[in-house]
Amino acid sequence: MKTGILSNFKGDLLGGITAGVIALPLAIALGVSSGLGAAAGIYGSIIVGMLAAIFGGTPTQISGPTGPLTVVVASVAAVHSDNPNLIFAAILLSGLFQIILGLLKVGKLVNFIPYPVISGFMSGIGAIIILLQVNSFLGIDFTGTPIDGVINVVKHIGNTDLHSVILGVLTLIIVFFTPKKLANIIPPPLTALIIGTLAAVIFNLDVKTIGEIPRSFPTLTFPAFKLSEIETIIPIALTLAVLGSIDSLLTSLVADSLTKTKHRSNKELIGQGIGNIAAALFGGVVSCGATMRTAINIRSGGRTRLSGVIHSIFLIFVIIFFAPAAAEIPLAVLAGILIKVGVSIIDYKFIKLIKAAPRNDLIVMLLVFLITVFDDLILAVGVGVVLSSILFAANVAKQTDIKLVGLSDLADENYIDEDLKNKTMIMHIDGTLFFGSASQIASRIDAVIDNRTVIVDCSNIKSMDISAVFALEDLVLTLKGKNVRVIIIFNNRDVAASTLKLGLRKLITHNDIAFSTEEAINSIQN
Repeated sequence: MKTGILSNFKGDLLGGITAGVIALPLAIALGVSSGLGAAAGIYGSIIVGMLAAIFGGTPTQISGPTGPLTVVVASVAAVHSDNPNLIFAAILLSGLFQIILGLLKVGKLVNFIPYPVISGFMSGIGAIIILLQVNSFLGIDFTGTPIDGVINVVKHIGNTDLHSVILGVLTLIIVFFTPKKLANIIPPPLTALIIGTLAAVIFNLDVKTIGEIPRSFPTLTFPAFKLSEIETIIPIALTLAVLGSIDSLLTSLVADSLTKTKHRSNKELIGQGIGNIAAALFGGVVSCGATMRTAINIRSGGRTRLSGVIHSIFLIFVIIFFAPAAAEIPLAVLAGILIKVGVSIIDYKFIKLIKAAPRNDLIVMLLVFLITVFDDLILAVGVGVVLSSILFAANVAKQTDIKLVGLSDLADENYIDEDLKNKTMIMHIDGTLFFGSASQIASRIDAVIDNRTVIVDCSNIKSMDISAVFALEDLVLTLKGKNVRVIIIFNNRDVAASTLKLGLRKLITHNDIAFSTEEAINSIQN
């Protein structure tokens, strides 16, 4: 049986070329949308696509410009249009951050991002892409934020170019309604690109095009920047690094499900980082693992790193031989293709379940969506994760049950002294005792403080953090201050030992520890 890089040559060749065909219109469209130009989009696809394939941890991954990253770059380019070096410096630094994240082995953390956060974020990105393309679709000049774009359309709707709208509508018809049999032969975005461009050229339509694309590969250039600009560059770089890492690792999970294999998260981050550093040095837009291109590669037969390399070689071939033709592509056609991309990114799976979704999940999803569209992408993810964590903690805290039971309700009248029995209370704690539920202990102190002995039954606690230990410590201190004896029941000696190490050893003796209710009751009689 063949093994190694050439073990699946035919499948990788077909997968790589097919992925390259899919990547071409998207690389051009996203490059233009980023504000760095079509060439930057193609360079990013070539460089990151090849290096991430070689050094990454997902053999079938196809990398290139994606919607989320393009949105960030476009917002920065709109503000710093006169300083492209600042943007490329941020891309270079983002690659370095990705390598650091990989070396720190944080790749697995993507699995802990709640689904409502991902849903709101992706739907927000889809909405941003659509809003950013409305002006180009109508043939109106504009660069800026999505909301500013909507305002610009309202203000300049009278400047709408009919030819641009016709080409845009034609593109939408092709990308949305191409029959599946034909779509399997030639990707709809490529069909739209060819037909839309030919229509503009044949009918000599006066529409805006992407302009000249260099036919040669760019030279190595280090993006110079001023030291005073570092405060601007670092937040942008961190945003790109985090988004690119999340997008790449989510795509890696998709690849795993399709190939029944397992990717290496941290190696994938390092590979993506190497690719983005090189892209910045050669004028390429920031890129990451692209879900649709990766899925197409796998379904077309790609199984090894060779498929990603072939995808990049195909795009190099396009630059060398077809750059003049690509320069004639109308912006309205690219807008139509990107609108389809935006529509496909929206999370319809969650939207379909919106009426039945838990209220907390719905709140998180909508908040992340709104912050993504109207404010900041990283802030949206951060707020979503924090809010999800708080809501989850609150839900778990509600499941923690603390019951107070008098010893007289449990013990046989002949088994224990009547006075002692009436002056002993048992506090049963059941569930997870952590920072979110530890305050419940303090709220019960007044109910037990008039007893001679309080038995704290911790045997049914599933887990306990240091906040819970400190809450127990405060309980013991308060009760001892009122001359109330405290006996704590643990479910085993290991839990008792670890809890005592955190401070309780200073407050209680071995006589105040039991491992069953019966043992605790016997202890209070001695």
